Amino acid sequence: MSFTFDSIGIVHSCYKDKFAIPRQAGLVSASTAYIELLAPCNDIEITRGLEDFSHLWLTFVFHQHVGKGWNTLVKPPRLDGKQRFGVFATRASFRPNPIGMSLVELDRIEQQDKQVQIHIKGADLLDQTPILDIKPYIPYSDSIPDAKGGFTDHIKEQLFEVEFSQQAEQQIIEASNTYPQIRQFIIQLLGLDHRAYFYKKIDKSYATKVYDYELKWVIRGDVVRVIEVKRAALSVKR
Repeated sequence: MSFTFDSIGIVHSCYKDKFAIPRQAGLVSASTAYIELLAPCNDIEITRGLEDFSHLWLTFVFHQHVGKGWNTLVKPPRLDGKQRFGVFATRASFRPNPIGMSLVELDRIEQQDKQVQIHIKGADLLDQTPILDIKPYIPYSDSIPDAKGGFTDHIKEQLFEVEFSQQAEQQIIEASNTYPQIRQFIIQLLGLDHRAYFYKKIDKSYATKVYDYELKWVIRGDVVRVIEVKRAALSVKR
């Protein structure tokens, strides 16, 4: 059987590039985004009661992976490419159907000029991600304290110390006028290890786009040094 679904919303996220997006939601709590509801769901009544929940399940499309194929076996990046698992045992984005789920914190719901916006925190979603469904997180049934996490139970997250160059410090001060949480956001984001396994033994510079800025950094040992937080002209990919 085949099915056709329409997007009920579109994400406006601080993540403008796929690189450096956290591998799971909630790892970077200072990240911000909002869902712009689309017709016929752009009605404040559709969110009635949602404000009483603290977290939401989002079903979304890996829109930049549509039509690019998938593999039965994948190499989870957190295992440094050393082991293969069935795609259904991972959260890889290249899947038979390029659909993902994300658990995010609900910040607030607003209506501006008849446009309904659902503001969220801790998202792991690329800007312009299409949303298929929104459901409330229900603690008594969704939380399973003794659940098994498969290969993830044996992984320790690589955390880096994050420092800023003098230039980056000045740029952060300016950026904070628009995004007050941006320093904490960068510390949380770059404290995680986003590198492909074949780069982990190489001192290399990296860059990505977040908010309205191009973020550049270098990794040396266990330290990330932020080189530049430069305002950038962003081209939106749809």
